[in-house]
Amino acid sequence: MADTTAPPETEKQPRSVRVVLLALMITMMLAMLDNMIVGTAMPTIVGELGGLEHLSWVVTAYTLATAASTPLWGKIGDMYGRKGAFMSSIVIFLIGSALSGMAQDMGQLIGFRAVQGLGAGGLMVGVMAIIGDLIPPRERGKYQGMMAGVMALAMIGGPLVGGTITDHWGWRWAFYINLPLGIVALLAISAVLHLPKKRAKTRIDYPGAALLTVGITSIVLVTTWGGTQYAWTSARIMELIGIGVAALVGFVFWQTKAAEPVVPLHIFRSRNFTLMSVIGFITGFVMFGATLFLPLYQQAVQGASATNSGLLLLPMLGAMLVVSMIAGRVTTNSGRYKVFPVAGSVLMVVGLFLLAQMDTGTSRFTSGVYMAVVGAGMGCLMQITMLVAQNSVEMKDMGVASSSTTLFRTLGSSFGVAIMGALFNNRVQDVMAQRAGALGSKITERSAQLDAKSLEKLPAAAREAYQYAVSAGTHSAFLLGAVVAVASLVAAVFVKEVPLRGAGPDKQAGDAAGDAAQVQPTVAEAV
Repeated sequence: MADTTAPPETEKQPRSVRVVLLALMITMMLAMLDNMIVGTAMPTIVGELGGLEHLSWVVTAYTLATAASTPLWGKIGDMYGRKGAFMSSIVIFLIGSALSGMAQDMGQLIGFRAVQGLGAGGLMVGVMAIIGDLIPPRERGKYQGMMAGVMALAMIGGPLVGGTITDHWGWRWAFYINLPLGIVALLAISAVLHLPKKRAKTRIDYPGAALLTVGITSIVLVTTWGGTQYAWTSARIMELIGIGVAALVGFVFWQTKAAEPVVPLHIFRSRNFTLMSVIGFITGFVMFGATLFLPLYQQAVQGASATNSGLLLLPMLGAMLVVSMIAGRVTTNSGRYKVFPVAGSVLMVVGLFLLAQMDTGTSRFTSGVYMAVVGAGMGCLMQITMLVAQNSVEMKDMGVASSSTTLFRTLGSSFGVAIMGALFNNRVQDVMAQRAGALGSKITERSAQLDAKSLEKLPAAAREAYQYAVSAGTHSAFLLGAVVAVASLVAAVFVKEVPLRGAGPDKQAGDAAGDAAQVQPTVAEAV
């Protein structure tokens, strides 16, 4: 009798899970594509709406809302049910997208982008937490590797898609394009995903949420404004640092008292979870720093076109995509994963050191090889960090584990862009002053990052000096990145390889079978 009923159930599970995973991949694509598309459309948006002085807030409002809401979405999913929280975040994101497309001035666009970011904070967390609910950790690696592939494709294709949409349909469709994709994902999740409903007896920790929001907002503003709109030693930056530190210290204290803390501090008692948070922070630091400075180097020094800026990163992102898929598959088949954080950290350190050696004579092929080394390192780390973090906590904390890991990566990216950017800008300005004198200082007094049109207008001697300065700036930035990445290697060495829960190809281990029994009912209910 068991033999006759098993096959239909076996067929039903993979088919339903695949539908859910497709919807999750669409949602992940929405979260990753948005800033890439909008970034390309920004010159056209400013041309129509005006408000150039508020341009940075179009990105900052979205980033702030995303970072501040990320931990809350994870906790809400744990307390009240993952499906409802995830669908709510999609709806809010789509409302923000529709309103942003209808914006009539820059103030409206900034406000609507904040609404969009509020929803985006739940997209990434929801995707990873639902995978954590549906798929046992032993099987999870290959699916999270697929998600890393989606992220890489979004980073490559985003600028191209954004440019095409803006040129042919207008900038408003950079936002409207989210609507049909989001609705498809929403309908698929609603119809196929049936996770158990939850109803927490306690209320959300509003004081903790407020303190964490203030702390995260202060950190993001410091890293966004520091060295650009305000000097690092200015009163405004010092005030933000003070507010941020006070809020985060108050948050940690309050979490020890709260009945249902936003981020339960006990999850950090797991050595692996804490180490994965550190590695995730450093991965974000390196990845977003690299994606900022590599196109700049290739455009200013190697003469590449800015139109296809996403394609300039193809060696790095392509390697990241391939290696993440391989790492996920190997983890699923073997159940072993420690080799990937260690190997990924080594590759990241070596790759960044190689990128730091680039100069004005480095060929595109050589720089492409260096980029591929960094990409391979990030491919080993991107989803393995999430997998190990989720495997280090109980199922009831899956949401906060996913959101905390995502938040650390987001904060790492903010720090990476800010610190590497400050080092780059200072180095470029110093070298320009040395090589081009007063003219060099004047050229870079407003910004050390010149666009293609500004570069073409420079005299030949000043252009050559600028190319040398950019080469020196990227050397300093990537050398710093290599030093920071050493901390990732140190953390990876101390990771303890705990058997992944769930049934894999070899089911002999009793503890693995026991954990699989704990997880599988959730999969059955979901489909």
